[in-house]
Amino acid sequence: MCADTSGKAAKATLRGELLEARRRLTTDDAQEAAAVLARRALELEELAGAHTVAAYVSIGREPGTRVLLDTLHARGVRVLLPVLLPDNDLDWAAYTGPEHLLRAGRGLLEPDGPRLGPDAVLGADAVLLPGLAVDDRGLRLGRGGGSYDRVLARLVHARVEPPLVVLLYDNEVVARVPEEPHDHPVHAVVTPSGVRRFTA
Repeated sequence: MCADTSGKAAKATLRGELLEARRRLTTDDAQEAAAVLARRALELEELAGAHTVAAYVSIGREPGTRVLLDTLHARGVRVLLPVLLPDNDLDWAAYTGPEHLLRAGRGLLEPDGPRLGPDAVLGADAVLLPGLAVDDRGLRLGRGGGSYDRVLARLVHARVEPPLVVLLYDNEVVARVPEEPHDHPVHAVVTPSGVRRFTA
Protein backbone atom coordinates (compact mmCIF):
# COMPACT_ATOMS: atom_id res chain seq x y z
CA MET A 1 0.00 0.00 0.00
CA CYS A 2 1.44 3.38 -1.00
CA ALA A 3 1.84 6.22 1.52
CA ASP A 4 -0.97 8.27 -0.06
CA THR A 5 -3.42 5.37 0.20
CA SER A 6 -2.48 4.58 3.80
CA GLY A 7 -2.73 8.28 4.70
CA LYS A 8 -6.25 8.48 3.24
CA ALA A 9 -7.33 5.33 5.07
CA ALA A 10 -5.89 6.58 8.37
CA LYS A 11 -7.64 9.92 7.88
CA ALA A 12 -10.95 8.18 7.20
CA THR A 13 -10.62 6.17 10.42
CA LEU A 14 -9.78 9.23 12.50
CA ARG A 15 -12.63 11.21 10.90
CA GLY A 16 -15.08 8.48 11.86
CA GLU A 17 -13.94 8.51 15.48
CA LEU A 18 -14.09 12.29 15.78
CA LEU A 19 -17.48 12.60 14.10
CA GLU A 20 -18.88 9.96 16.44
CA ALA A 21 -17.58 11.94 19.44
CA ARG A 22 -19.31 15.04 18.07
CA ARG A 23 -22.57 13.15 17.63
CA ARG A 24 -22.50 12.30 21.34
CA LEU A 25 -22.40 15.97 22.36
CA THR A 26 -25.63 17.37 23.79
CA THR A 27 -27.14 20.57 22.39
CA ASP A 28 -26.31 22.31 25.67
CA ASP A 29 -22.67 21.17 25.49
CA ALA A 30 -22.35 22.44 21.92
CA GLN A 31 -23.97 25.82 22.73
CA GLU A 32 -21.80 26.32 25.80
CA ALA A 33 -18.66 25.52 23.81
CA ALA A 34 -19.74 27.90 21.01
CA ALA A 35 -20.04 30.82 23.44
CA VAL A 36 -16.58 30.15 24.90
CA LEU A 37 -15.05 29.65 21.45
CA ALA A 38 -16.46 32.96 20.21
CA ARG A 39 -15.03 34.80 23.21
CA ARG A 40 -11.59 33.23 22.80
CA ALA A 41 -11.52 33.75 19.04
CA LEU A 42 -12.51 37.41 19.35
CA GLU A 43 -9.50 37.93 21.62
CA LEU A 44 -7.13 36.77 18.86
CA GLU A 45 -4.92 39.57 17.56
CA GLU A 46 -5.38 38.09 14.07
CA LEU A 47 -9.11 38.89 14.25
CA ALA A 48 -8.89 42.06 16.33
CA GLY A 49 -7.23 43.99 13.50
CA ALA A 50 -8.91 42.26 10.58
CA HIS A 51 -11.03 44.20 8.08
CA THR A 52 -12.03 41.06 6.14
CA VAL A 53 -12.35 37.55 7.57
CA ALA A 54 -13.16 34.43 5.56
CA ALA A 55 -15.18 32.13 7.80
CA TYR A 56 -17.99 29.53 7.60
CA VAL A 57 -21.36 28.81 9.16
CA SER A 58 -21.16 25.90 11.58
CA ILE A 59 -23.78 23.18 11.20
CA GLY A 60 -24.83 20.28 13.38
CA ARG A 61 -22.37 19.63 16.18
CA GLU A 62 -19.48 21.52 14.58
CA PRO A 63 -17.78 23.93 16.99
CA GLY A 64 -20.15 26.87 16.77
CA THR A 65 -19.35 29.96 14.70
CA ARG A 66 -22.71 31.79 14.75
CA VAL A 67 -21.96 34.10 17.71
CA LEU A 68 -18.53 34.83 16.26
CA LEU A 69 -19.95 35.70 12.83
CA ASP A 70 -22.58 38.03 14.29
CA THR A 71 -20.06 39.79 16.53
CA LEU A 72 -17.57 40.32 13.71
CA HIS A 73 -20.34 41.61 11.45
CA ALA A 74 -21.59 43.97 14.17
CA ARG A 75 -18.04 45.34 14.53
CA GLY A 76 -18.01 46.27 10.87
CA VAL A 77 -15.74 43.43 9.77
CA ARG A 78 -16.45 42.16 6.26
CA VAL A 79 -17.16 38.46 6.73
CA LEU A 80 -16.89 36.22 3.67
CA LEU A 81 -18.72 32.90 3.75
CA PRO A 82 -18.21 29.97 1.38
CA VAL A 83 -20.63 28.94 -1.33
CA LEU A 84 -20.08 25.36 -2.49
CA LEU A 85 -19.66 24.99 -6.24
CA PRO A 86 -20.64 21.84 -8.19
CA ASP A 87 -16.96 20.78 -8.47
CA ASN A 88 -16.46 21.16 -4.64
CA ASP A 89 -14.47 24.38 -5.05
CA LEU A 90 -15.65 27.38 -3.04
CA ASP A 91 -17.07 30.68 -4.19
CA TRP A 92 -17.62 33.43 -1.57
CA ALA A 93 -20.35 35.86 -0.57
CA ALA A 94 -20.56 38.50 2.16
CA TYR A 95 -22.38 37.74 5.41
CA THR A 96 -25.12 40.27 6.06
CA GLY A 97 -26.89 38.59 8.98
CA PRO A 98 -28.54 35.26 9.85
CA GLU A 99 -31.76 36.22 8.07
CA HIS A 100 -29.81 36.19 4.79
CA LEU A 101 -28.59 32.59 5.08
CA LEU A 102 -30.17 29.99 2.81
CA ARG A 103 -30.18 26.21 3.04
CA ALA A 104 -27.90 24.66 0.45
CA GLY A 105 -26.61 21.23 -0.47
CA ARG A 106 -25.10 18.93 2.18
CA GLY A 107 -27.00 20.75 4.91
CA LEU A 108 -24.87 23.86 4.52
CA LEU A 109 -26.02 27.44 5.01
CA GLU A 110 -24.91 30.00 2.43
CA PRO A 111 -25.40 33.78 2.06
CA ASP A 112 -28.07 34.92 -0.37
CA GLY A 113 -26.01 37.86 -1.68
CA PRO A 114 -23.91 38.29 -4.83
CA ARG A 115 -21.17 35.74 -5.50
CA LEU A 116 -17.71 37.28 -5.35
CA GLY A 117 -15.70 34.52 -7.04
CA PRO A 118 -13.27 31.91 -5.70
CA ASP A 119 -10.44 34.46 -5.57
CA ALA A 120 -12.30 36.68 -3.08
CA VAL A 121 -10.58 34.75 -0.28
CA LEU A 122 -7.27 36.28 -1.38
CA GLY A 123 -8.40 39.56 0.18
CA ALA A 124 -9.01 38.09 3.63
CA ASP A 125 -6.90 39.29 6.57
CA ALA A 126 -7.60 36.00 8.38
CA VAL A 127 -9.20 32.69 7.38
CA LEU A 128 -11.23 30.51 9.74
CA LEU A 129 -11.13 26.92 8.52
CA PRO A 130 -13.51 24.14 9.51
CA GLY A 131 -11.83 20.98 10.70
CA LEU A 132 -12.10 17.82 12.72
CA ALA A 133 -8.63 17.87 14.29
CA VAL A 134 -5.30 19.66 14.43
CA ASP A 135 -2.09 18.02 15.56
CA ASP A 136 1.07 19.15 17.35
CA ARG A 137 2.53 20.38 14.04
CA GLY A 138 -0.52 22.44 13.16
CA LEU A 139 -1.71 20.01 10.48
CA ARG A 140 -5.49 20.08 10.07
CA LEU A 141 -7.81 17.17 9.37
CA GLY A 142 -10.81 18.27 7.31
CA ARG A 143 -13.91 16.34 6.32
CA GLY A 144 -12.28 14.97 3.15
CA GLY A 145 -14.18 16.85 0.45
CA GLY A 146 -11.11 18.80 -0.67
CA SER A 147 -12.84 22.20 -0.81
CA TYR A 148 -10.51 23.86 1.66
CA ASP A 149 -7.47 22.15 0.16
CA ARG A 150 -8.30 24.17 -2.96
CA VAL A 151 -8.67 27.35 -0.92
CA LEU A 152 -5.28 26.79 0.71
CA ALA A 153 -3.66 25.96 -2.63
CA ARG A 154 -5.13 29.19 -4.06
CA LEU A 155 -3.61 31.21 -1.20
CA VAL A 156 -0.21 29.54 -1.65
CA HIS A 157 -0.26 30.03 -5.42
CA ALA A 158 -1.04 33.74 -4.98
CA ARG A 159 1.63 34.03 -2.26
CA VAL A 160 -0.97 35.38 0.13
CA GLU A 161 -0.43 34.31 3.73
CA PRO A 162 -3.32 35.31 6.00
CA PRO A 163 -3.39 33.66 9.44
CA LEU A 164 -5.20 30.32 9.27
CA VAL A 165 -7.27 29.52 12.37
CA VAL A 166 -9.31 26.43 13.27
CA LEU A 167 -12.00 26.21 15.97
CA LEU A 168 -12.17 22.80 17.67
CA TYR A 169 -13.28 21.01 20.80
CA ASP A 170 -10.54 20.18 23.30
CA ASN A 171 -10.41 16.47 22.43
CA GLU A 172 -9.78 17.32 18.76
CA VAL A 173 -6.26 18.61 19.32
CA VAL A 174 -4.40 15.35 18.77
CA ALA A 175 -0.81 14.15 18.77
CA ARG A 176 -0.69 13.33 15.05
CA VAL A 177 -2.92 13.77 12.01
CA PRO A 178 -2.17 11.46 9.07
CA GLU A 179 -0.34 13.56 6.49
CA GLU A 180 -0.67 13.82 2.72
CA PRO A 181 1.53 15.89 0.38
CA HIS A 182 -1.10 18.61 -0.18
CA ASP A 183 -1.64 19.33 3.54
CA HIS A 184 -0.79 22.81 4.86
CA PRO A 185 -0.29 23.68 8.55
CA VAL A 186 -2.50 26.26 10.24
CA HIS A 187 -1.27 29.09 12.44
CA ALA A 188 -3.55 28.64 15.45
CA VAL A 189 -6.25 26.45 16.95
CA VAL A 190 -8.89 27.79 19.32
CA THR A 191 -10.56 25.42 21.77
CA PRO A 192 -12.72 26.06 24.85
CA SER A 193 -9.54 25.59 26.94
CA GLY A 194 -7.48 28.19 25.10
CA VAL A 195 -5.45 29.10 22.04
CA ARG A 196 -2.49 27.19 20.70
CA ARG A 197 -0.21 28.68 18.06
CA PHE A 198 2.09 26.93 15.61
CA THR A 199 5.23 28.21 13.94
CA ALA A 200 6.71 26.96 10.69
